[in-house]
Amino acid sequence: MPGRSGPTGSGVGAGWLDAKRPRRRGRNPLGPSDAQLRASLAGEASADAAIALHEAATSEVEAGAELGGREAEGGVPLDLTAAAFFDVDNTMVQGASIIHFARGLAARKYISVADMARFGWQQLKFRVTGKENSDDVASGKERALAFIAGRETAEFSRLGEEIYDELIADKIWPGTRALAQMHLDAGQQVWLVTATPVELAQVIAKRLGLTGALGTVVESEDGKFTGRLVGDILHGAGKAHAVRTLAVREGLNLKRCTAYSDSHNDVPMLSLVGTAVAINPDTDLKELAKNRGWEIRDYRTGRKAARIGVPTALVLGAVGGALAAVISRRKH
Repeated sequence: MPGRSGPTGSGVGAGWLDAKRPRRRGRNPLGPSDAQLRASLAGEASADAAIALHEAATSEVEAGAELGGREAEGGVPLDLTAAAFFDVDNTMVQGASIIHFARGLAARKYISVADMARFGWQQLKFRVTGKENSDDVASGKERALAFIAGRETAEFSRLGEEIYDELIADKIWPGTRALAQMHLDAGQQVWLVTATPVELAQVIAKRLGLTGALGTVVESEDGKFTGRLVGDILHGAGKAHAVRTLAVREGLNLKRCTAYSDSHNDVPMLSLVGTAVAINPDTDLKELAKNRGWEIRDYRTGRKAARIGVPTALVLGAVGGALAAVISRRKH
């Protein structure tokens, strides 16, 4: 972003990071907690990174086109105030994306089989119980940051592309991918939102032809990771902060936006937008979705996967947005 070293590529300046880090001394006891401040910082950094990566990916697009004349693929005018936000794990991708990446790294001898097994066990416990163990989170984060410290960001992205093609490409839920395509066809932005490192999340978004990705940001300097997080893992409230920040910077109307997730942990993000959809929901999210009247889509079994037809409310929203854009363009 102008006037600031970005969270990826050239790295986040140490002074900026220190200024943003939560401080215990002098903090208003009635104000936000340290955890809330870290979540806010993680969301802001994620939005910075997502926009920077998106701009880099589209830097070769022909410049000078009139705003009203820009079109999405297929000649559909862009719906500039609406977007869709998709969680990744068990929403867009079958299983945990970070586990798939870890498998690829283990196969390349970047991490040990023991670390892979330990991390897999932690993810399994989380999926079975639906709750995170603080010790598991802390140890997993520590090991992951120790692994990434000193490595080049470009190398990490390259490995991510290789591993995606090998292990993740065939694990995309067709039903969820169809929903994402519906928004793209309506000229809307489509963003992934995940705790996975933003560089890896961007690989998934790029391969799927989506707008970009919001993910966890690891501080980098001179093209290498320092091994320190900017804020915290993008999770829970952090995702909501990231979506809200991105919406402000992209001029999105959150009431016209849609969010998709499988996890009750993403309720802050789902509650932020005008339309929330539970995809392959865990027990708590399924119950909440029923109580709030949210759409529920489940692609985990052959019987339920047949319900791939897009929800009526989503169709009306997407088509309505595209139609409004066409009418506006014709008036001009």
